[in-house]
Amino acid sequence: MSCGDARIYLEVEVRRVRCKRCGKVKREKLPWVANNPFYTNRFSSYVGRKCRAMTVRDVAKELKLDWHAVKALEKEYMQKQLEHNPVAAPRIIGIDEVSLRKGHTYRIVVSDLERGKPIWFGGENRSVASMDMFYEWLGAKKVRKIELAVMDMWKAFTKSARTNIPQAAILYDKFHVMRHLGEAMDKVRKMEYARLSGKDRSYIKGQKYTLLSNRENLTIDGRKALKKLLKANKRLNTAYLLKESFGQLWSYQTEGWARRFFENWKQALKWQRIEPYEKFAAMIERHWEGIAAYSRPENKVSLGFVEGLNNKIRVIQRRAYGLRDEEYLRLKILTCMLKEI
Repeated sequence: MSCGDARIYLEVEVRRVRCKRCGKVKREKLPWVANNPFYTNRFSSYVGRKCRAMTVRDVAKELKLDWHAVKALEKEYMQKQLEHNPVAAPRIIGIDEVSLRKGHTYRIVVSDLERGKPIWFGGENRSVASMDMFYEWLGAKKVRKIELAVMDMWKAFTKSARTNIPQAAILYDKFHVMRHLGEAMDKVRKMEYARLSGKDRSYIKGQKYTLLSNRENLTIDGRKALKKLLKANKRLNTAYLLKESFGQLWSYQTEGWARRFFENWKQALKWQRIEPYEKFAAMIERHWEGIAAYSRPENKVSLGFVEGLNNKIRVIQRRAYGLRDEEYLRLKILTCMLKEI
């Protein structure tokens, strides 16, 4: 570690001995030296803590080190973090995928939602076989303790869960469900834009995010534009009101009341000729068991963690733009919620 403006170097003689048993020459182990013998453990940890808030390039520039040396020291620091925080048997898990690059290259991230941290990153894609790798890694004893699995409506995740954790309830993530509804809303907007012409079309142009945003998140100008648009187009007005009201589904305490709300919501679709919404309603019907599971008291968990982790991973990927080391990304994701050491 530096002392003020002074850069400190230690010159140490390390004893080397020939082993009488195997005949090989072995070096004395010094407990205060990092795996990279040019740096002490304290300095290695200092670099690792710096990298939690800064890019590898910025840390290398500030400490006058080689870029590769900083990256290696940070990986060593993250390995120590994982050793200090072994994975306990999770009761509630969150499953999501991460896109590594364009071309449908995915990896799976599994989180412990009660402890609020990711516990596994891996797989070769989003297939059942890749998901099975997590349960195999976790071990049969810990797998039996899983009571709830939160995921999106990807078939492979559901199929793997029903095979490996039959005792656990499956809950489909609210944010993914609402994203499908947002996509249906956008399709209605595009259909109306294609159907209309002239002044009627001008109301719709450039209003995609106004329609997809929650009303309370809009600025004053956004609310004025939304009011003007909904007044000018009856079908978009109906679609918007249905989108805004659907979020109420997750507020019910019993499955019966949730089902009654959904039936009324479907009833409101009749004679409206909003095909994207009809397809969305059919999708909800097919996955109803996993959506209604949230209305049971034992399944009340914070669903925002998985989506928040996804945002954090995207930030990590942007900071490490151009970095092709998947092991480095794995360590960054698994340690992003852990405390400093």
